[in-house]
Amino acid sequence: MKGCDFMVVLQFITDNILRNPPLLLALVAAIGLILQRKSVAEIIKGALLTAIGMIILNTGVNLLTGSISPINAAFQATISGDVVASEGLNDVTFTGSYGGDIGLAMFFGLIFHLLLARFTRAKIIFLTGHMIWWFPFIFVAAGVEGGLSGAPLIIFGAICSALYWSFMPWVLRKYVWAVTDDESFTIGHPTGILSLISGFVAKKVGNKEKSTEDFEVSKNLSFFRETSITGGITIFVMFIIVGLIIPSLVPEGSNLMITSINQGLQFGAGLVILLQGVRMLINQIIPAFQGISEKLIPNAIPAFDCPILFNYKPNAALIGFVVAMITSTICIIIANVTNMFGLILIPLVITSFFECGAAAVIGEGQGGLRGSVIGTVIAAIVMVIVMGISVNIYSGTIQNWMLIFGGNDFSIFGTIAAWIAGLFT
Repeated sequence: MKGCDFMVVLQFITDNILRNPPLLLALVAAIGLILQRKSVAEIIKGALLTAIGMIILNTGVNLLTGSISPINAAFQATISGDVVASEGLNDVTFTGSYGGDIGLAMFFGLIFHLLLARFTRAKIIFLTGHMIWWFPFIFVAAGVEGGLSGAPLIIFGAICSALYWSFMPWVLRKYVWAVTDDESFTIGHPTGILSLISGFVAKKVGNKEKSTEDFEVSKNLSFFRETSITGGITIFVMFIIVGLIIPSLVPEGSNLMITSINQGLQFGAGLVILLQGVRMLINQIIPAFQGISEKLIPNAIPAFDCPILFNYKPNAALIGFVVAMITSTICIIIANVTNMFGLILIPLVITSFFECGAAAVIGEGQGGLRGSVIGTVIAAIVMVIVMGISVNIYSGTIQNWMLIFGGNDFSIFGTIAAWIAGLFT
């Protein structure tokens, strides 16, 4: 196959399969069921239900993100208007220049990842579709910051990505199992280090006897037991507070109360949809994956996106979000006032919800309510520190992207990778 044809095929696979989680997981489910010699009807049913479950999960995630994004955007526009430029959100400029390198790093990284799963103790198959793109994106940017280019840059991005996909979910697995009581899967998401920190701290200072899921409330307040209602009220209150501080949060022609109610309802609906998608996905993909584990890579387990965890300890996820937002915002205010990192940081709403929400669930598994809260506080402080360091490291490539989506494993391992790349050059 000619080089040009190879790149066309690679681009097609990247755009239509690897960056398409429903289709990717449907193919995994179909392969697993085929290897188990299931009937055609069972293969079709399993593949389609897996894809539908993933679409439901993604719809819930999009609703949740849509509810909290206006808060993030309001802080960005108020603190540093230039951060909301389109290239800051999507890094079109960087992807336009290095998209081919990222695609090749992803392709070769996946091959190396499967080899690691086959021949090492890290029996992990990383199945968080969009993260299969974002980690090569991060590591290629780190290589560019370190002075690499061409084939060395692609190889560097591929190796770093494969090592992360294989070993971080493997290290995290026992913390995940402590929450789920299910050793058939783990988590593949940039919450890794924050979750390990939360779990470690929670184990030292927590108390498993009192869980985040055991709140006792009077009959008149029994509606708080419904996670979707609790989450909706949390977002409603957050919008009221932020809207009073930053009036631009409210769209023109609307008012703060109605906007807050609508966003709270959207968040609550998002939680219901997300949790339903999680249940459906787990019920289909885990049995189907056994075929791959038994036939191709013995004893392998899949690594999924972090919202999978929210199904097990939904209260912990919400508590983690609130605790992380409060803690990290205080730290960011201090950092900005003291000019600690030499540039303005923005409240990390998205990282607080997903990464710290998962970290709080991991903390709950190690130390109950107290462990979850204290573990999340420490994780949120670390989140701000690594954010401040990484945005300086990525000053020539994806700094604006990091300001919005960093503060997690992207920042931590990206910074380490940039330092290693610098050693080679």
